[in-house]
Amino acid sequence: MEPASTGEMPNTAARILYALKPASWPKLLVAAAFGQALGVVAAGRFDAVGGILGGAFTLFHLAFVVLVNDYGDRDIDALKRRLYPDTCSPKTIPDRILEPASVLQLGLGAGAMALSVGLGAALWWNRPGALLGGLGCLLLLVGYTLPPLRLNYRGGGECVEMLGVGFALPWFNAYLQSGIGTPAALGWLPGLALLALASALASGLADEHSDRLGGKRTFTTLFGPERVRSAVEGMLIGAMLVWAAMPKLAPHLAQWWTTMPAVALMSWLHRDLARAGRAVDVDEPAGINRYKLALHRAVWWGTVVLALTLLLQSALGGPQ
Repeated sequence: MEPASTGEMPNTAARILYALKPASWPKLLVAAAFGQALGVVAAGRFDAVGGILGGAFTLFHLAFVVLVNDYGDRDIDALKRRLYPDTCSPKTIPDRILEPASVLQLGLGAGAMALSVGLGAALWWNRPGALLGGLGCLLLLVGYTLPPLRLNYRGGGECVEMLGVGFALPWFNAYLQSGIGTPAALGWLPGLALLALASALASGLADEHSDRLGGKRTFTTLFGPERVRSAVEGMLIGAMLVWAAMPKLAPHLAQWWTTMPAVALMSWLHRDLARAGRAVDVDEPAGINRYKLALHRAVWWGTVVLALTLLLQSALGGPQ
């Protein structure tokens, strides 16, 4: 959904849907689903209410992240549109798809709804840490994009995204699902955190020029796209190695067949990532898009397959 102008979207609902960026949802949805799977493994059963609470929180949290981040990035988004009027997709605020005040109000409303899910879980579903856990997830985004920290502009955005997507959101979903604050199954999260960092690093590749001009410090502006691509592929390989080693590192959590399908799939998909990274147009918009798509396929499908094999292992009475 990339309209040429707001005139093509007279419907307010269509404008809000565009602002919510559905194409970006899998990044958080896959992490949340993985956390839910870890919760099922930890508790030894599926809790429908825990699943509903986790899904509701994740959707509200997702809206909060997208909208508040757009509000915080409105100036640099306007710069991108001026630099690349033909190749840069319309931006929510600079292209007046929604007004700045509306974006902020909708984002804060989504955050309030996410906190209400945590409060409800704490009061009525025996999850006493749910409110603080949910608040922690939201505060990561506040530190990421809003003053006074605004870490996404000071070289720390990728690390904050790693913490949010790789640890906080899956942990919170595992807690809502299982009611256990520190289940042993959280031992799977370091591998997921490496994948989240790889995705965060790749996100900055397309914006190097505008970020430099706008004074935004990212790993790409600090170290250059070639080094960032090397780090992205290193993180992906590192995650595969961590997960492949889990039967040896934590035999109480995994058997060899638990991790092999995900690792084999990610190894196969890594070939596309390496090929995209060697393409002559790797620094052009089309090449960057192919590179990010190849990375996301490896990250998302590998994570989903691991979640499924962990659930199967649990159902068969394997390591917990």
